[in-house]
Amino acid sequence: MKKVKRKNKTSVINDLTEAQKFIFAPLAFQAVSAMLEFGIFDFLDKNPASKEEIMRAVKADEYTVTTLLQIAAANNLVREKDNMYSLTKKGLLFIYDDMTKANFNFVKDVCYLGASEMYSSFKERAPKGLQKFVGNYKTIYPVLTLLPDKMLKSWYEFDHFYSDNCFDEILEIISKSFKNIYDIGGNTGKLEALCLSKYPDISVTMFDLPENLEKIKTKKELQKCNFHPIDVLSENPDYPEFKDSAIIMSQFLDCFSKQDIVKILKDLTQKADDKTSIFILEPYTDMQNFEGAEYSIVHSSLYFTCMANGVSKFYTMKEMEELIGRAGLTIKQCCNGIGAFDYTLLECGKNAVVSG
Repeated sequence: MKKVKRKNKTSVINDLTEAQKFIFAPLAFQAVSAMLEFGIFDFLDKNPASKEEIMRAVKADEYTVTTLLQIAAANNLVREKDNMYSLTKKGLLFIYDDMTKANFNFVKDVCYLGASEMYSSFKERAPKGLQKFVGNYKTIYPVLTLLPDKMLKSWYEFDHFYSDNCFDEILEIISKSFKNIYDIGGNTGKLEALCLSKYPDISVTMFDLPENLEKIKTKKELQKCNFHPIDVLSENPDYPEFKDSAIIMSQFLDCFSKQDIVKILKDLTQKADDKTSIFILEPYTDMQNFEGAEYSIVHSSLYFTCMANGVSKFYTMKEMEELIGRAGLTIKQCCNGIGAFDYTLLECGKNAVVSG
């Protein structure tokens, strides 16, 4: 009987290969983590080395080193030539690229264990992975200080790496028109500290959960900062009257569901006058210039699912525009390409005239 050849056999094989890479990716991730812990990457960064030299340098046996080197080679992190191993350009990123290190540690220390509860998190709309570290809380934010030190360190490094480099640009924009700034969800107060340092004539008020403010308000660089404890999801949040002011929410609204975002914006709008602007800074998934950036942001949404709150994500620009409209606001100005990672700053106002 004549054998019938399958069409597109190469394509099928490629798809099968990619599927296997996806399936075994969690194991490869932990193998790379082990290599970093053993110091294999750091050792190979200095000079190419033989398997035996690596074993002596990192004090690991043959089984450990050969197994890990095989995994690294299969993922193009190391290369072997004449029984000598060296890091590839891709492998060097794990030592020298700050973004790669921040992302890796965030996934490893904050997300990895909790990700095993992904299905239950989606089904129950609650961060079930968080229970592996603390009790049954609705969100991660009130219990950040209860997290293990290593986990908390990686959380802050990831959070600050992206949004902090935007602060110079957004403050330069806002300082031209406003002398009163209210930062909703100020986190560790880095925006406040920078503003007070560069623009001492501007009044800055930080809004956050009471437990977070108690932790940071004693910082020396925040001595002239005003603090306002608040739970933005409470039925009647205690906002002051915002008159001729700038309200800033930097990578804040992605921490909430669509329904909650509309509530937060409506509550702020009710306290704002016509001269007040609400500035929303976010890394929208559909506004990224690089495929890797969009891939990273889309997948980072799963942190919110299993660890942070079970209901939020990084949104598209189209989604945020819709939510802004539902809250009775108009976009006055849109500034793209903010910072090094393509953030977008939206300036919103009541009964505003849209600029071109």
